[in-house]
Amino acid sequence: MLQVCLNGARTPDECCSLPVSPEQLAREAAAAVAAGAEDVHLHPKGVDGVDSLEPEPVARAVAAVRAAVPAGVKVGVTTGAWAVPDPERRAGLIRSWTVLPDHASVNWHEEGAEVVAEVLLARGVGVEAGIYSNGGAAHRFRASGLSHRVLRVLAEVTDTDPVTAAATAVSLIDLLGPGLPAPILLHGEDGGAWPVLRVAARLGLDTRIGLEDTLVLPDGSTPEGNAALVRAAKSVLRPRGA
Repeated sequence: MLQVCLNGARTPDECCSLPVSPEQLAREAAAAVAAGAEDVHLHPKGVDGVDSLEPEPVARAVAAVRAAVPAGVKVGVTTGAWAVPDPERRAGLIRSWTVLPDHASVNWHEEGAEVVAEVLLARGVGVEAGIYSNGGAAHRFRASGLSHRVLRVLAEVTDTDPVTAAATAVSLIDLLGPGLPAPILLHGEDGGAWPVLRVAARLGLDTRIGLEDTLVLPDGSTPEGNAALVRAAKSVLRPRGA
């Protein structure tokens, strides 16, 4: 499965083609799915262009994207603590969501990850457990008792060095260990994005690409948008299914 991550916590100052408004997110999602993406991850933004977990921005972003992509394409959002540091406040906002995404990412190194995950599960929202390659999130996740209840594990390689990111990815997969009940989606970021995507292709794992993870194509050029990144990713992943 190839997921597109449309925008992340970035701002238009970093990327002039970054989708921010619901309308922009909808257009980018539709183009990315037409290019081959099978799932969508996005960060709803407030009027200030900053990530928001408030019910209105979440509802507008999810509804717009869901209407723009074919039925069956799942739409997910972030629950990152950078948007709302207090975990109880974060959980409270999720309880107030009026339009529910299909899934939401929960970073397991963040305080209150288990609380946030439990609220999402109670509301019928799938949980993507974000496990960073640095820190002890993998051990904490396994000890949480929630590993059999999540939709998938986002194995997130934070090593951005293109020389070492692939090895870091393999080490993270080894750390997660065999017998993990949830499927793994492996991805990198910035300089590590394309090397890690190639590891995912080699290992037959789900992966993702988009302007959240990288602002460049494999040749170093600037993409016009998320669809260009998806097309490039599909060319890497194609041999897996050939």
